[in-house]
Amino acid sequence: MADTPEWITQGQLVRDLERLGISAGQTLMVHSSVRAVGAVIGGPNTIIQALLDVLTPAGTLMMYVGWQEAPTDMDDWPEAMRALFYEACPAYDPRTARAVRDHGILVECFRTWPGALRSDHPDCSMSALGANAAWLTADHPLMYGYGMGSPLHKLCELGGSVLMLGAPLDTITLLHYAEHRADLPDKHIKRYMCPILSAGQKVWVNLEEYDTSDTVIDADYRFDTIALEYLETGKGRSALIGRAQSYVFEAADLATFGIQWLEGRFGFGV
Repeated sequence: MADTPEWITQGQLVRDLERLGISAGQTLMVHSSVRAVGAVIGGPNTIIQALLDVLTPAGTLMMYVGWQEAPTDMDDWPEAMRALFYEACPAYDPRTARAVRDHGILVECFRTWPGALRSDHPDCSMSALGANAAWLTADHPLMYGYGMGSPLHKLCELGGSVLMLGAPLDTITLLHYAEHRADLPDKHIKRYMCPILSAGQKVWVNLEEYDTSDTVIDADYRFDTIALEYLETGKGRSALIGRAQSYVFEAADLATFGIQWLEGRFGFGV
């Protein structure tokens, strides 16, 4: 007879989240690995509901969604392939565009959750639900979508936090904001096009970002190294949520640490 799983309930998740310091009224960005959490009764929906229960309607839940079909590498395609895609690719529609698959199943469940809002950037979009959701997702700049005025910037402005719910520490999207803010020489810039909706019609727009597909400069560093060194300072908290080793960080403080870490190693004159 196969071993039966050790079921995890919504109530247990709520208690674990509260033990980690998550509480009513917080603005919380979440990265997750549903598999790491364990055998949750009700699956991803139960995890989302537990988060919302702890935050209450006074709080806000946010996740990095992106767009699975974003054509960020068209310049590398043959001309005929580019022309066909340019004609046939649907416009990014925040109501229906699929989340990036690699971000995990929880993100796709969350972006379709009743009442969830989503920002208009076709590649860097965030979904949010709660008291600050409308402000977080509004007016997402098309240029440098991880930078000033972005939902990541606003998360810091609100005094929000980042929860790594079993997700690897090298996936902390907030540190792309630190890369944007850090004064570093010769940052890599990526220019590409994406189709968006304008007055109900598909329009291709030019976008520009610091290239986050790898490090933004010619240097070898990892986000998990930055996060672990931050934890070594005594900041941040860790605990099990379900079966998942999880961490929570104050967004603005981690971003500041990331900026100083990058500039201290790779900044001008170093």
